[in-house]
Order: sequence, then C-alpha cells, then structure tokens
Amino acid sequence: MQSAKNIKSTIYYIFIAVITFLMLQSALVLMHEFTHSTTAYLLGYTPKPFSIVWGNFIMMTGWDEGVPYSKLFPTGGNIDESIIGAMPLLVHTLIVSLGLLLLTRKFMLKHKYIFHIVFWFIIANMMELIAYIIMRPFATGGDTGHFNRGLEISPWFLFFIGASLIVYALHIIFTNILPRIYLLFACTNRVLQYAILTMTAFIMFIWGSGLRIILYIYPERDWSFGLVGLIAFLVALTVYNPLRSNKVHNHIYKTPPYPPNF
Repeated sequence: MQSAKNIKSTIYYIFIAVITFLMLQSALVLMHEFTHSTTAYLLGYTPKPFSIVWGNFIMMTGWDEGVPYSKLFPTGGNIDESIIGAMPLLVHTLIVSLGLLLLTRKFMLKHKYIFHIVFWFIIANMMELIAYIIMRPFATGGDTGHFNRGLEISPWFLFFIGASLIVYALHIIFTNILPRIYLLFACTNRVLQYAILTMTAFIMFIWGSGLRIILYIYPERDWSFGLVGLIAFLVALTVYNPLRSNKVHNHIYKTPPYPPNF
C-alpha cells in the first residue's frame, strides 16, 4: 500500500517538475538570445535589440541571436565581440549564484513552491553553463568561441576557471540543495528521491548539454565532449544517491521531515 502511494506521489511530482522545467527552459532560451541581441544593440552594432531567429522551444534548436559576427568582427581582438558572446553566460552565472545563495537559507524551507521553481531554474541555467563551458570550451564559434576570439586568449583560461566554478556549484547542488528538496517534496519516499536526483542529473549533464552536443555538433571534433555528460550522469547517480544525502539530513535541518503536500 505504501509502495503504491510512493509511486503515485513520484509520478505526480515528476510530472509537475517536467512541466515546470519546460516552461522555465522556454523562458531561458528567450533570455539567452535576447541577451546577445540586446548587448549588441547597446554597443551600437545592431539597429534593434529583438532581431533574434526563433527556434524550437522544447528541443532548443534553430535559435540564433541574429548578430552577424563574421561581418561585424572579421578579425579577432575586438573586446566587444567577447562581451556580446559571453554576456548570456554571465547572466546564467549570476542566476545560479544568487539562486544557490537563496536556496541555502533556512527560511526558504517555509516556501516550498518558490523553492521548487527556483531550484529547477537553477538546474536549467546550470545546463547551459555545462554545455558551453565544459563541453564547448574549444569551439571556434558560439558563445565561448566569440569570447576567446574577442579577447585573443587561450580557451584553456575559460575552461579551467569556468569548470572550477561549475564543479563548486555542482557540489552545493548535490550535497546541500538536493537534501532540501527531498525534505520538502519527498520526505521518506525513496522512489521520489531517486527520481528527483535522476531528473536533475539528466537535465544538467545529458538533455541540454551532452545529448545536444553529440547530436548537433557531430561531425565537428567537439562532439566527443558530449560523452563527458554521460559519464557525469552515471557518477552523479552513484556518488550522490539519496542514501548519501540523507546522512546529512538531521545535521543540516535539525527538524523532522515535512510531509509531502502537493
């Protein structure tokens, strides 16, 4: 009886989480492209800030910021190219940083639905950062390519600095934030805990990063970086399983679990 109830609760929450993520992902795609185009407009390179090419909201394909980099910056060494290319990555970084700071505050445990939305928005932004900085650091085009080309710096600089910050953020997410969302929505439902972990890792390492790189970059040499996502996904499920997370439950919260209330 309890097992059936746990499965039902799991299906319900994951359904809500998927709908929430898809809506946030759509907003994220728009924000990303408009950040490029608006930055180009403010720097005086384009006549209007909304000249983006619209694509598929779900699969994240077909989108383009509408900034003619090759025409505006025929040679490297222009810092404006770097700013236009990297501005969305800076926005993603700020959102993740502020979001993690917010979710680590204990008062957020009293606002579970706000916690839910902020959490999945952080995961969506982490997905973008992992895709660009971990899996496409050496690309000749795209956001990271324009950043490196504009500053005329080695891609290793962005890779090492960016990867270090991403690993630190992942550590906070898996060891600090996930136990909180288990507490708020899963309680002792181990099935739901594993489902949340799996969805979180799948989004960050496969859905918008590893799978996208493998399918849409091939046969460029960078396609193999997408395989890192598959490895990271398996490592996350193994190392950061709910049993490990629950060990720090009482230490962090010092309160009994809230019953899941959808």
